[in-house]
Amino acid sequence: MGLKGWHMFNEIKNMKELGLKKSQVSRYLDLDYGTVSKYWNMQVKEFAEYMEKVKVRKKILDEYEDEIVGWLRDFPDMSAAQILDWLKERYGDIKCTDRSVRNYVRYIRDKYDIPKVVSKRQHEAVQELPMGYQAQVDFGQIWLNNADGKRVKLYAFAMVLSHSRMKYAYWQNKPFTTKDFIDAHTKAFEYFGGKTHEIVYDQDRLLAVNENYGDIIFTEEFQNFKDFMKIRVRMCRGYDPESKGKIEAVVKYLKYNFAKNRTFVDIDKFNEDCLLWLDRTG
Repeated sequence: MGLKGWHMFNEIKNMKELGLKKSQVSRYLDLDYGTVSKYWNMQVKEFAEYMEKVKVRKKILDEYEDEIVGWLRDFPDMSAAQILDWLKERYGDIKCTDRSVRNYVRYIRDKYDIPKVVSKRQHEAVQELPMGYQAQVDFGQIWLNNADGKRVKLYAFAMVLSHSRMKYAYWQNKPFTTKDFIDAHTKAFEYFGGKTHEIVYDQDRLLAVNENYGDIIFTEEFQNFKDFMKIRVRMCRGYDPESKGKIEAVVKYLKYNFAKNRTFVDIDKFNEDCLLWLDRTG
């Protein structure tokens, strides 16, 4: 573990004055390169103000420090938002702002030299649509560990209302069949309190079996469901960001902000926790 506080700051400054490069200081002091860079040009007054802010934050979050350190060591890519959500999930409402948690997590990473592994994600902007007009549906998959450390593959159905961005998710520990796909729609409509006029899909084998000169041929089960519910279906053509932006962002949001790093217990609890998480985060 690297140095801490004023001792760390002074050592970095001393080595800088001796003419060492950041990479050399990082190796010699056993500190993350990003930590060295952060304090490289910082003045003594700035560092003193930073340490004072840290003291205030610590009073609120210190009781969770060991747990937060454990999470960050197990999952170095964990975000401050996910840490705050895990704290709320376990301890109820935490009297702390999002910014305070971000700063505290940054402080913990510096203190224990736990650099963050960054995941790249893309978000697309799409045209606004009237309320209740359109929903979008897509799938996601993720590998998690269960309590025994064994790998488990989970499959997600995600629906988002295009106007309000209200989200619903349903998980299974087996691939979706057409029947599962239809059941997930019914659960989503119950969750939202109604259905939309139109639903946008990627071209998927669960609802379409073929395309005949531009006309989509649906599976019999989905055609019956579509006719019964009186839903207009629109299929995405290839990688169309204008029509797929919102739902792809939601699938990634589910995977990286809810599911990632969780220990899988059973599918019912996973779905229950996911809906509670959606209530907290939207």
